[in-house]
Amino acid sequence: MSVDPYMRGRMKDVKSYSPPWQIGAPCDGAAIGEVVASKVDGFAEGDLVQHGLGWREVSVVKGQHALKVVAPEGVPESAFIGVLGMPGLTAYVGLLDIAQLREGDVVFVSGAAGAVGSLAGQIAKLKGHTVIGSAGSPEKVAWVKDELGFDAVFDYHDGKVSKLLREAAPDGIDVYFDNVGGEHFAAAIHALRLRGRAALCGAISSYNDDSPAPFQLMQAIGKRLQLRGFIITDHADRRQAFIDEVGPWVADGRVKFRETIVEGGIEAAPHAFIDLLRGGNTGKMLVRF
Repeated sequence: MSVDPYMRGRMKDVKSYSPPWQIGAPCDGAAIGEVVASKVDGFAEGDLVQHGLGWREVSVVKGQHALKVVAPEGVPESAFIGVLGMPGLTAYVGLLDIAQLREGDVVFVSGAAGAVGSLAGQIAKLKGHTVIGSAGSPEKVAWVKDELGFDAVFDYHDGKVSKLLREAAPDGIDVYFDNVGGEHFAAAIHALRLRGRAALCGAISSYNDDSPAPFQLMQAIGKRLQLRGFIITDHADRRQAFIDEVGPWVADGRVKFRETIVEGGIEAAPHAFIDLLRGGNTGKMLVRF
């Protein structure tokens, strides 16, 4: 099963795009499960399916809410809740549709060692762009730079993000893919060039912090910036195009990915979720039953 940063928002009893989890009721989220019994045509015992009733050992899933998983050779089934699942689609849509990637763009991706950021940067590189990333440890920086092929990567613990980004992109950036918010967002607003675009995917730095964001939006007016938030469930129609384009890159190794897999089933899931929010993962964080 998957643990994802957006789940933190579902632990607050506030109006949002996704309803809050209820005390005493099971949580839910993406999972890959094995069919143990089926009364639905097209699904048989032993099939692997993707569904949205994670955070439990056994689920009764309606047929229309299950998707059979048939992984290409060399690609693990778990990829369908990672690089070829919701995180991957988020990277694809955010970069191409929301940020409207254009020829010659310089792209900055925060959280570049995470499930979404690592793919967003690789897609931009495969399409011929200069890509800058931030990550939270020397090991993550090395992975993003040496294996994923980003042009420049910095550890955001090494100083002010604005200074580190200015050193990595002295002439500014055209696209910002935001997974972090906070100081990263403020730095990107300053670094974005005229008519730059930002895809606002997440703000993990502030999920446990209700203090005001440290930036001035006046720059967005003067620079004619486009700052667009998005929720991936609004873009399900793009899934097949994403699979058709990115699937072969994953299968032949042009797109690289990692999974941080926590063993121990449902009892291990809360700790895995907390570790995710603290940056304890590289790539997709998963819990295996």
